[in-house]
Amino acid sequence: MNNIYLIGFMGTGKSSIAGELERETNAKVIEMDQKIVEQQGMAISDIFDRYGEEYFRDLETELIRSIAEEQNVVVSCGGGSVLREENAALMKKSGRIVLLEATPETIYERVKNSNERPILNGNMNVEFIRELMEKRRERYEAVADITICVDGKTKQEIGQELRKRL
Repeated sequence: MNNIYLIGFMGTGKSSIAGELERETNAKVIEMDQKIVEQQGMAISDIFDRYGEEYFRDLETELIRSIAEEQNVVVSCGGGSVLREENAALMKKSGRIVLLEATPETIYERVKNSNERPILNGNMNVEFIRELMEKRRERYEAVADITICVDGKTKQEIGQELRKRL
């Protein structure tokens, strides 16, 4: 199996589905944001504050480069990781890009009690989420090999659908 790169807005279930695929296929799972936090020894918000977004995006590119050399890896990507053309190209060369989609209402229900979404702090509402999703939708759709709607489905159902479509 080639690598599988899970992309999509926060709250679409990238981590949950990565875990499901790990359980079902014994694939290795890499959580990009978590890996960067471990490597840098600081939270992503601190990396942004101290070094800026460009530096963080460079870290993502480095990580994707190293993942692209591996096989049978399921990657839960950070929300902005496919915004760089180079990253999307590396992902496509080494695997399939799977877009997990959900309605803004579903996202809101999943993230409304979370304090770990700095981008939503003070803006925890469906309208703000819809606007943010809309900004990335075109890019996500352009790079995705497979798109799966997650609304109203269990992670087992999503995992099953994904394995069928791969």
